[in-house]
Amino acid sequence: MWIGDFVRCHSVIRLLKARYPQRPVDVLTTTLCAPLLDYMPGVRKGIVWDLPRKQLAFAQHRALAARFAAEHYGSSLVMPRTWKSALAPYLAGIPERTGFAGEVRFGLLNDVRFGEKKLPRMIDRCGALTLPKGAPIPADWPKPELVIPAAEAAEWRTRRGLADDGRPVIAFAPGAVGPSKRWPVGYFAELAKALTAEGFSIWVLGSPAESPLAQEIVAAAGAHARDLTSTDLRNAILALKVAGACVSNDSGLVHVSAAIGTPTIGIFGPTSPWHWAPLNPLAATIETTTDVPCRPCHKPTCRMEHHRCMRDIPAQQLLEAVHRALGKMPVPA
Repeated sequence: MWIGDFVRCHSVIRLLKARYPQRPVDVLTTTLCAPLLDYMPGVRKGIVWDLPRKQLAFAQHRALAARFAAEHYGSSLVMPRTWKSALAPYLAGIPERTGFAGEVRFGLLNDVRFGEKKLPRMIDRCGALTLPKGAPIPADWPKPELVIPAAEAAEWRTRRGLADDGRPVIAFAPGAVGPSKRWPVGYFAELAKALTAEGFSIWVLGSPAESPLAQEIVAAAGAHARDLTSTDLRNAILALKVAGACVSNDSGLVHVSAAIGTPTIGIFGPTSPWHWAPLNPLAATIETTTDVPCRPCHKPTCRMEHHRCMRDIPAQQLLEAVHRALGKMPVPA
C-alpha cells in the first residue's frame, strides 16, 4: 500500500521475469500506487482494488477472488504477512500460493515459507518469496527501475504551464509518514530561498496533505518556486523525470526519484538508511553528524520531543549536497 514499498517490489518483478521469462506478471495495486505500474518494465497490467484497512471486508475479498479467478493465474506471491491478504488468492483457487506463515496462514497458503523474522529488511522478505524454498538470500537484489518516456514528461510540463526558462529544477519532497521523519519545513524554506537565489527553480511535490508545507516553502522562495502537490502520483513521477535533482525525506518519493535515476538526496533522521533507503544509489544520504543516542527509532513522532535527529541537520549541509549532486553545474544569473 505504501509508495516506497511498492517501488521496492519492482525488484521482485525483475526476479520473477528472470526466473520465468515467458510468464506474464500482474500486480495487485491501490489507486494511489497504480500510476507507477505504467513505468515498470516487466509488468503486464495492474489490478486496481482498494481494500479497506483494519477490517476484514469479506465481500470485497470475495469479489477480488472472482476477479483473480477470471484471469486463471497459476501462482501468486502474497507479500504482506497479514491473514486477510492471503484470503482472495485462496478463494480464487490459485494453484500455487506462496508466502510466509505470517498470521498463521496454513491452508490459505500452500507454499508456506518460514524464517521471516531472520530477514529484517522488507526487500529481503519479499525477494525471498521469488526464490526456490531454502535458497540463500543474495547479497544484492536487482534494482527497481522506472522508465518514463522523455516525450511524456515534456508534454506534461507544457500542459502544466511549467515553461523551460533555462533554470535547472530541484524537486522537494517535504512530506513523510509521521512528523518525526520530516526535516523541518523552515529548513526546506531556507534551502529553497538559497537555491532560487542561485538560479534554480523549486518544485514542491507531495499529496494534498503536504500543501501547507509547500505553501510555506513557495512563500519563502518566491516566483521561481511552484506548489505541485496533487492527488495524482503521476504528477510527481513526471516532475521527478524532468528535475535535475531531488531533495526528499524518507518517504515514498525518495524511492520514486531514485528508481527514475534522478540524482536524489535522502534525509534520514529517526530512520535507518540500511533498512529504509532505496535500493538504487542515492546522490547523498543525509544524517545528523551530532550524537543522538535515541536514533534510529522508526517512530512516527519524536518520543524525546527534541527532534534533534532532524533539527541538527542544517540547510547548508543540504545546499552543499545539492551542489555535489549536480557537479556544481553553472546556473544562470
